[in-house]
Amino acid sequence: MPLSRRACAEFFGTFWLVFGGCGSAVLAAAFPQFGIGFVGVALAFGLTLLTMAYTIGPISGCHINPAVTFGLFLAKRFPGRDVIPYWIAQILGAIVAAGVLYWIASGKPGFVAGQFASNGYAALSPGHYGMASALVAEIVLTFVFLMVILGATERRAPVGFAGLAIGLVLTLIHLISIPIDNTSVNPARSTGPAIFAGSAELSQLWLFWIAPLIGGGLAGLIYPMLFGEVVSEVPIAGREPK
Repeated sequence: MPLSRRACAEFFGTFWLVFGGCGSAVLAAAFPQFGIGFVGVALAFGLTLLTMAYTIGPISGCHINPAVTFGLFLAKRFPGRDVIPYWIAQILGAIVAAGVLYWIASGKPGFVAGQFASNGYAALSPGHYGMASALVAEIVLTFVFLMVILGATERRAPVGFAGLAIGLVLTLIHLISIPIDNTSVNPARSTGPAIFAGSAELSQLWLFWIAPLIGGGLAGLIYPMLFGEVVSEVPIAGREPK
């Protein structure tokens, strides 16, 4: 598959992740009487990833996350020459999605962007958790996220179920960590909303790049050492090569 098509798939997938996940937080989480709350937002992120896993997984692998791309590279499942193009596509997809979401949300009278579903710690944390808590949570949860991805996309795993496992683990990750820092485990997802939220959110963005990359990178190095692997040539779809 040409890199240009794979990059387009990553752009589209990351757009949908940010628009669907962050959109549920901005537009629906606190809607009077019928708001979906934390659980609804967690499900929205999981569902966006699950739907994209089966839509663009056969095209690009459905990384839609720089930490996933980095972890797969360190696990020797992804060529280093394609890391930066994937990152660019993912970041652009997230920014465009956040821009479209901002345009829609600003159509409501009295709209105030506020934190705009961005990630943060201390005063920007939903539960007022500090920087250390956010840092450890993001490293640990991204590590687990990549471990599930690496395990679910092996040939030893049941064929065709990788997307389901990956979508569900992202839901669980959000159920755990939305109160801590609004849940990132994805630097692109953090970048898009932060641009529209303001300077305070941008000043904390560094953590939501560094911590997920550390967690994803550790998983990429540790999984093959612990468990070995038989890698599927079609990572998300799980089809046996012909």
